[in-house]
Amino acid sequence: MNDDQEKAKNYNPKKYRTPDGIPADIVMFTLTKQERRSSTKSLPLFELKVMLVRRRSWPFAGAYALPGGFSQENESLYETASRELQEETGVDGGHLEYLGVYSTPGRDPRGWIISHAFYALVEEWVLEKRKAADDAQAVGLFTIQQALEELELAFDHREIIKDAYRRIQEQMLQTTIAKQFLPPHFTLSELYQVIRTVVPDFEELNFIRKVTSTRSRQGILEEVVDDNGKRLVSNQYSQRPAQLYRFTDFTPRLSIYT
Repeated sequence: MNDDQEKAKNYNPKKYRTPDGIPADIVMFTLTKQERRSSTKSLPLFELKVMLVRRRSWPFAGAYALPGGFSQENESLYETASRELQEETGVDGGHLEYLGVYSTPGRDPRGWIISHAFYALVEEWVLEKRKAADDAQAVGLFTIQQALEELELAFDHREIIKDAYRRIQEQMLQTTIAKQFLPPHFTLSELYQVIRTVVPDFEELNFIRKVTSTRSRQGILEEVVDDNGKRLVSNQYSQRPAQLYRFTDFTPRLSIYT
């Protein structure tokens, strides 16, 4: 028996106290879209919303919370997040991204509970068939204002939502994630609206010039043209025709809109 085997044999895992549970919590964001009823042409109304469940049992029975649950020893935390999301809401979250660990003492009245949070920004159709199941009494979509200022939230889920909100705002300004909420061909006004929906304080007076002309962003967007090279325009949401654009496959290295 070598030294490592001897140490493994003599190791007593009960020497150290382990957490009373390690759950995964999931922050699912989406952009809802509603066409405006107006006599003049205008862009549809977008709203950023987060999916929350109403808890059925103690602790925080009746309060809203992020979907989630305890991990099992035969699965990774990522697998826990995917399983719990499906079990509590009926939603297949697809690709979830890791947000962080939440371990403030006393965050959970059930004991020493260390939570790992995941998040995603998905299209509205992904959450259309959501339904309450398992420990959830109800499931719904709520605006960021409702989630952060109005609703009673369980545990430290308000803090988790705030952190996830900041993360998707960073992604909106630093990646091309906006394209999943746009048609293949879109105007710059449509793109700007999606950005502003996620980052309300985004005020870039030179947005059009920067996104189309700045060298560091060159190649992210391209004008849409027909087979004869004629520029294609749209007046779906405006009185005057506006140039149509599309995203290329170029991956930016810097913030692409500021």
